[in-house]
Amino acid sequence: MSEQTVYRHLRELREHFTPPSGFTYPEISDGTFVMMMSPRPRHQVTAKDVARQLDPQLPDGILTFEATDTDDDGLGKLRVPDLIVTAREAMLTDGPLDPREIFLAIEIVSPSNPSNDYEVKSRDYPAMGIGHYLILDPRDGTWTYQWGIDTSAGRPCYANRLRKQPYGTPLAVATDLGTWKLDTSELPLYSRKDMMLGPETDGT
Repeated sequence: MSEQTVYRHLRELREHFTPPSGFTYPEISDGTFVMMMSPRPRHQVTAKDVARQLDPQLPDGILTFEATDTDDDGLGKLRVPDLIVTAREAMLTDGPLDPREIFLAIEIVSPSNPSNDYEVKSRDYPAMGIGHYLILDPRDGTWTYQWGIDTSAGRPCYANRLRKQPYGTPLAVATDLGTWKLDTSELPLYSRKDMMLGPETDGT
């Protein structure tokens, strides 16, 4: 069975799938479902704060959208970025969004599965043709920005990376449509409860 056949079977299953309580609809990568826990409130506040900063800077007809199915049938991948910047018209087509229509994908790191954002999506997104990828990490208050797809190594990967910069460090996303600045200094951090950690003690 080809990778595309497996992918299309999983896509069909997903159409009739009801996520368990506390989980989102699955993504699809490498022939498997990728399940994520539902976003924490601070995750949602981060998404809203970032969208409110980005939208006034974007050209007419370009907007920020949340949790949009993004499909690459040839690669057998369906991803749901936390935020994307794309054209309003691209969102009005039937079915999942073509990833090549995305100018910027943003992920807000989950406490339960950070490697999905840092490792797997850092491979998937350049392969899908997404030229700019920003990771915001409320666990430790850092951001990582990757851009410029390079295929010289035989597979697409990001040619440039600013990794683990502290919140508050100047951040500018330079795209063909313009340079968009983000102030991360006031973005919330996860609580210990969000991180599934016990309460702090004074050691006594």
